Amino acid sequence: MRTFTSPEQLKAAVGEDLGTSDWLRITQERVDTFADATGDHQWIHVDVERAKKESPFGAPIAHGFLSLSLVSMLNWQIYTTENAKLEINYGSNKVRFVNPVKVGDHLRLQTTLTSVEEAPGGALQVVTTCTLKIENQAKPALIAEIISRIVF
Repeated sequence: MRTFTSPEQLKAAVGEDLGTSDWLRITQERVDTFADATGDHQWIHVDVERAKKESPFGAPIAHGFLSLSLVSMLNWQIYTTENAKLEINYGSNKVRFVNPVKVGDHLRLQTTLTSVEEAPGGALQVVTTCTLKIENQAKPALIAEIISRIVF
């Protein structure tokens, strides 16, 4: 895991590949829990038998926003900051859901530090390009530019 302890360290790492997370298996339980949390119970996600029979994917798939929500958790395996007073998600510049994630797939995140700029209130605005890869698939599940704000 990469640890940054100062603004200077972050700025010096712009353009670098920060690393890759461990593999995470997507279970039906995780998909169902996400459906309950968001109220999105579309059959393609939660009706296993119907998805096997009627879905073009031959299995239930994870919600795109479930995949996106995993980016923060998996990034904690890749990099962290020490000595920061505050670190928050600020948004995203671009998110593309490139390939559906089937229940049972294994995912891992690869993150590149794209930019670090000064932001209001003494914060740093940090942009990372995050690619959520599916094991044994040529195309990733998603590619997202994630924006964080960090105050040291």
